[in-house]
Amino acid sequence: MEAVVVIAISGIIVAAVALFIRAPITGYVDTAHRAELTDIADTALRRIGRDLRTALPNSIRVTSVGSVYFLEYLEVRTGGRYRAVTSGAATAPVCPSDDTRVTDNDILSFYQSGNGKETCFKTLGNIPNRAQIVNTDFVVVFNLGIPGADAYENGNVTGGNKAQINTLPTTSGGEDRFDLQFNNSNPFRLPSPGYRFHVITGPVSYVCDPVGGTLRRYSGYAIQASQPNSTGAAPLSTAPVNALLASHVSACSFTYNASVVAQRDGLVTISLSVAEADSQGANETVTLYESAHVSNVP
Repeated sequence: MEAVVVIAISGIIVAAVALFIRAPITGYVDTAHRAELTDIADTALRRIGRDLRTALPNSIRVTSVGSVYFLEYLEVRTGGRYRAVTSGAATAPVCPSDDTRVTDNDILSFYQSGNGKETCFKTLGNIPNRAQIVNTDFVVVFNLGIPGADAYENGNVTGGNKAQINTLPTTSGGEDRFDLQFNNSNPFRLPSPGYRFHVITGPVSYVCDPVGGTLRRYSGYAIQASQPNSTGAAPLSTAPVNALLASHVSACSFTYNASVVAQRDGLVTISLSVAEADSQGANETVTLYESAHVSNVP
């Protein structure tokens, strides 16, 4: 009889202790789970915000198809200032293939009736990251996002306000020289007030798909005049770089306001919700919001 009583009392004590222990353990597991969801969303939003700060001015585009959002921009590799004034020589601006002089007339010329093509120019000072430039990059000048000054214009060929690099830039003293591919007309229509140019690598797209539960980054595909809005069709379906940034995505949205501060700055806002079942089997959602200011001064 005594053994039966001991066993019964022990069972009651064990059940009571388990009940008291279960609550804090469950709380700890759920807290760690929420922290994991928050980390997934926060890491993805920080990556997007960092990338947007490398966007070519006036190149951000946002669209949506149903609940799927698409955010695209042209990624800047480097940039600098172009030579706009000759060094004082009496001859007209030229671009000889064997020119290695620093004091030359390799200025960047712009479209005028009869001036034809633009094949090369020299920079004011050396540009950063010159060794990282590749032949598939483009030089863009004064991108305003309007006809004649839109880097998306003509897609992945020279035109609008961009020209593809023909040979890798070389250094002549304190200046660098760019040789460009060209068609039958000068691709550069409008000069930059600050004599600035950008070297772009190409487009990047972020695609948030709550139906598939993913947020992905696409790059390495060709520039398109119209923004890609389908992951199942080219160019996104064939993009060589397709990276998963977040899973368990339940909702999201991208917005872009280009009229902030007289259009010299833009504001991208991103909302991202990540959901997953907790230790009790209930669906738990974490929603984070991120805003990124981008410069639209070309």
